[in-house]
Amino acid sequence: MAYDVVVVGGGAAGLMAAVTAAERGLSVLLLEKMDQAGRKLRITGKGRCNLTNTNTLRDTLPHIGSDARFLRNAYGRFFNRELMDFFEGHGVPLVVERGNRVYPASGKALDIFLALIGGLEANPRVTIRKNATVKAVETFDEEGRRQATAVILERGERIPCRHVILATGGLSYPTTGSTGAGYRIAADLGHTVVEPVPSLVALRCAEKIPQELVGFQLKNVELTVQDAGKVLCRHFGEMTFCDDGLAGPIVLSTSRVITRQLHMTQEPLAATIDLKPALTREQLDKRLIADLNANGTRIFNDALRLWLPAELIPLALPQMHIEYYKRLNQITGDERRRLLSWLKGVRFTITGTHDFNEAVVTQGGVSLSEVNPKTMESRLVSGLYIVGELLDLDADTGGYNLQIAFSTGHAAGQAV
Repeated sequence: MAYDVVVVGGGAAGLMAAVTAAERGLSVLLLEKMDQAGRKLRITGKGRCNLTNTNTLRDTLPHIGSDARFLRNAYGRFFNRELMDFFEGHGVPLVVERGNRVYPASGKALDIFLALIGGLEANPRVTIRKNATVKAVETFDEEGRRQATAVILERGERIPCRHVILATGGLSYPTTGSTGAGYRIAADLGHTVVEPVPSLVALRCAEKIPQELVGFQLKNVELTVQDAGKVLCRHFGEMTFCDDGLAGPIVLSTSRVITRQLHMTQEPLAATIDLKPALTREQLDKRLIADLNANGTRIFNDALRLWLPAELIPLALPQMHIEYYKRLNQITGDERRRLLSWLKGVRFTITGTHDFNEAVVTQGGVSLSEVNPKTMESRLVSGLYIVGELLDLDADTGGYNLQIAFSTGHAAGQAV
């Protein structure tokens, strides 16, 4: 039997592609290498699944790396509103939370997965095979252009088909099945693969993080990263400290901008954390002067809590070079300015990132120039479609990456 469509990979993009093709009446074979499909989808968003964001297209595109314009066609037909209607139409109520982030009302990513897999399992034209690893896509030449004709499984089985949708995911969270096999398959077919690097991931620092700080969260701070004085990115919000560096929402967003440079050059980058971004240096200096005058007899070590969380004091004291037990009325102008500079710019040296085991997404993948943005069909092999994290597309946190997966999967499912 030759299937109309073979979908390789049972993640978000693959499931959406399979559902979309099946709802059009096509015969679909979904191949999943693991013993269960949707493993990564079921743990995304700490198990809550931030599936999209209600921002407008204009506000969404700046959150996407590589060439965001590639997605205009796919988003024009299936964007956040259509995605929300899809899941609510499949029995999953949704809620919009802070930052325009959309979640299942139940707070369970499992409900998103079940809505997708349930429709496939109930469709008699859909076959799902698990523990099925694809080794290659077979092609033949027709009028000077290659055509996908079958997939070859690792154990040698040949499965004929009219179309193949590659949706094997990237390299992030490899324990869920994302081992980068799709990159090899695409490269074997002649595709250019931009080197994958971990993205939306914690950053390693040269500085030692005090044990008291590990796991501590800072809110309403601004993280800036520079290279030789040039600002590469600046993000405002929440972050946390980990045992070897920085983590949390604004750190993940920062990593998307700098991860490739870190991996290519191996050169450290300078980072600063502004603990008082709502105040200018002048405004904060006036406040410090007032606080020093009003609390003159307090010792510096104790008085730091006027301006810092207690957890930050072990980090601050050695860097400010101010005597611990000095009274505030003895603080000199130079010492006050050192305190001011520290509050407005705690310095760290970024030396690298955590690996794919902890990365939310993969940056890099199949070159967008080799894929038709309207259909996700390969420009090199007819009948081959490439979707989701396999593409050289990644985005900030906030539901943007899953929207990419669902929209590209939907585009391919409509096109086959």
